[in-house]
Amino acid sequence: MTRPYRRAHSIAQPIFALVIASVIAATAILFFVTFSGPPPRVPPRPLEAITAALRGLPPPPLPPEFRRFRPPGGRFREWRIEPLETLTAAVPPMPRWREKPDALTQARIAALLRVAPRTVLAFTELSPRGGGRELFGSFTVAWHLPQGWRVVRSPPLPLFTRWHANTLIAMLVAIVALSIPAWMLSRAISRPLARLAAAADRAGTGAPLPPLPEGGREVRELAHAVSTMHARLAGHAESRTAMLAAIAHDLGTPLSRLAFWVEQLPEAARDRAVADIDEMRAMIAEVLRFARHDVGRREETLVELSSLLDSLAEDMAVGGAAVTVAAGPRAVVSGDPSGLRRLFANLIGNALRYGDSAEMGWQIEAGRVTVTIADRGPGIDPAQAERLFEPFVRGDPSRNRSTGGTGLGLAIVRSIAARHGGTALLANREDATGAVATVTLPLAR
Repeated sequence: MTRPYRRAHSIAQPIFALVIASVIAATAILFFVTFSGPPPRVPPRPLEAITAALRGLPPPPLPPEFRRFRPPGGRFREWRIEPLETLTAAVPPMPRWREKPDALTQARIAALLRVAPRTVLAFTELSPRGGGRELFGSFTVAWHLPQGWRVVRSPPLPLFTRWHANTLIAMLVAIVALSIPAWMLSRAISRPLARLAAAADRAGTGAPLPPLPEGGREVRELAHAVSTMHARLAGHAESRTAMLAAIAHDLGTPLSRLAFWVEQLPEAARDRAVADIDEMRAMIAEVLRFARHDVGRREETLVELSSLLDSLAEDMAVGGAAVTVAAGPRAVVSGDPSGLRRLFANLIGNALRYGDSAEMGWQIEAGRVTVTIADRGPGIDPAQAERLFEPFVRGDPSRNRSTGGTGLGLAIVRSIAARHGGTALLANREDATGAVATVTLPLAR
């Protein structure tokens, strides 16, 4: 049977179309630039025109073949030629950038002037070859007269001409025209992938997988693979929980028999044995609760966080616990009320166990609520802060359950927080001695 997403279009199609459009645009720009003419160049100057300028005479008319050179800065198909620069100097001129002495041109100019070559200076960018009778590019020619040096120079080439402007405008138009579909295409590709990553990140082994996005064929194939992987992990976690439940059930019978035989021991030994049996039962129950929090599927409802924290504080205060709550803004989150209650109950229990008091407060920022539960105990080792959230890792390395616990409380806290799209962290207080637990949850939309 063909899967539905097999009929969806591939993301390679719009990418290929964009590449083809880019090639077409580049070709159009190249054609426009070619059609608008070659880049501006300084037209060649006949040696006769340079000689006439040195004599102070008007330049002779240019041969028709010189019109193939487009003058710099001219409009399309407009012909005009900049006059040569003529000046008088008391000292010999110096060559300009990229110009160098040219003995051949010096001799030819001197021959046209019918003077000695030593009275002429010639600096050229491109020396004429063979029988060339014109100078290309930049040049400076000078003739030594009794009143000084008469200097003739080629006009400077503008740095930015109309040809450059046309080329730049054509490229900018193409960039703008292609950037819009390119941005739309990149967003069309990245948006479903980002939503898929967020959905996979929010889904724990027991949390239901949020609706997966649709997109191109590759995105749908990836979404199908993520969904299959999630179902496989959930099945594995449920099998693990079922196995633990079966083990706990089977351990109940021998523990009951042990409790029966323990009654025949002397009173001192009996009390210690009963305490050990109770600890074993509590540990089994704690492990089962931890596993069920990973796989249990619960309906999400709106939870008023301030009411939940006030209720927890009142319940613990009845038993004499030193729990205080600092009033904060109204915060409503979406989640499992029993799971959230257990999350904060575990953190309050830790604060009371290690610091003899718990101080709660919360604040809202950027669509998230941050709850802090601080104590006044000895604090924690910052290097071990992340490790304390691992299963069976205790803040107190002793085996005493009254101080060390089972090592699952914080693991359950992080598991529940992750199921609700939040985080849980531990650190030391900055305003006093003690530790502070921080839980951040997204507000309900």
